[in-house]
Amino acid sequence: MAFFEAALCFAVIHMAFSISECFARGFDAFSSLIASGDFDRVLVRPRGTIVQVLGSKFEFTRFGRLLQSLVVLVWAVWNLPIEWTFLKIVTLLFMVASGVAIFTGIFMLAAAMCFWTVQGLEVANIFTDGGREMAQYPLNIYQKWVTRFFTFVIPFGTVNYLPLLYILDKTGSGGHWYAAAPLAGFLFLLPCLLVWRIGVRHYRSTGS
Repeated sequence: MAFFEAALCFAVIHMAFSISECFARGFDAFSSLIASGDFDRVLVRPRGTIVQVLGSKFEFTRFGRLLQSLVVLVWAVWNLPIEWTFLKIVTLLFMVASGVAIFTGIFMLAAAMCFWTVQGLEVANIFTDGGREMAQYPLNIYQKWVTRFFTFVIPFGTVNYLPLLYILDKTGSGGHWYAAAPLAGFLFLLPCLLVWRIGVRHYRSTGS
């Protein structure tokens, strides 16, 4: 891919990560709720646990990274010879939204692990920070097993690569299916929500 095509890929992933960090930081800091016993209070309040954990912490200091990503996005779009259509604009927006869903799902999975252990959760950084660094480049530069894992297991490829091929008119006939690829990011949230609910059911009160 050309430089500005890679820049567009970079902008989409970093924008998605920064938005997720801003609004899903509560899951990233969830271990402190478990360690202090404050999750007991969450359970007795008349709101869902997910809504309360999401609202427990907002990280607006990440706005700088979001602004940087937006600048790169505008710069890349301005320099790419893309014939924009309504579907391509929607696809670009869904790429960012799908990335937010994937990063939020990973934060949620890491938080769910806290119901069993609060040790060794740094492994989640492999898929958050590591996933961000990996997905800021087109997946076709990696080995096939990496590409497959980050397409069919953690679907970053459906955010930063497949729909980007459609936007850049590199899919040939039937390329409209690539525009629907970001939907996989929202589907990724479903098993994350399931694991979270299982964790909540297995939680044992601290008695506080």
